[in-house]
Amino acid sequence: MGVLDGKTAFVTGGTGGIGSAICARFEREGAEVIAADLTDHGGAGTFHHYNVTDEAGIIQTFEGLASRWDKLDILVNAAGIEIEETIENTTLEQWNRIFAINVTGMFLTSKYALPLLRNASGSKGGASVVNFGSYDGFIADPGLAAYCATKGAVHALTRAMACDHGPEGIRVNAICPGYVDTPMLQSFFEGDGSGGSGGNIDSLQKAVRDVHPMRTYGKPEDIANLVNWLASDEARYAAGQLWVIDGGLSAQVQQMKL
Repeated sequence: MGVLDGKTAFVTGGTGGIGSAICARFEREGAEVIAADLTDHGGAGTFHHYNVTDEAGIIQTFEGLASRWDKLDILVNAAGIEIEETIENTTLEQWNRIFAINVTGMFLTSKYALPLLRNASGSKGGASVVNFGSYDGFIADPGLAAYCATKGAVHALTRAMACDHGPEGIRVNAICPGYVDTPMLQSFFEGDGSGGSGGNIDSLQKAVRDVHPMRTYGKPEDIANLVNWLASDEARYAAGQLWVIDGGLSAQVQQMKL
């Protein structure tokens, strides 16, 4: 018997590195899961083609869900992209795109999920929304200006949502990961921004591991474990918080410049 038995879950970015780990964990815990994303990688959950920047498509998705489910217990806003540039080298098109996906997409998905989330508010732990921020919303990696800006916005939006919808029985929290072994991290290592700059990937990976007090970076399952707890009834009193999970990276006084 799983801790999410009888619960329904909708996960944006559900076929990505972290999203797929979340969907797999939710399924193991007994939830019925929809993995909402642009492409199907054949992971856990029922795949649903989903574009977080398409308001009409989002409305249609949740109208369809309302005919299938009478409630939505768990919403995870995990869809996101990264741009490795300073503001000087970031185009307006890039800036608008990353905000459309990382912030506006979260706003739109949450907005149209609210009626179903309210229907779950009478359950033991209420409905749970988990947004994806980042430790980069508190401190900054070089060359990630627009990304850092979006994560700061996510943190503020999370607090506001928690205040507005807590009285309705909807808990809202944000996960703030550090370095996690995903395709996005590998792209960072290989990129021209604050990651690879054409350097040796093995040496860069070692440098990233060594800058952490735990001397390692995270795995998608590490993040899924925390998301699973926040989605469960055990976290019924957890709301409006930014949960940093970064192997102690941001606890240090000074960090290595990569």
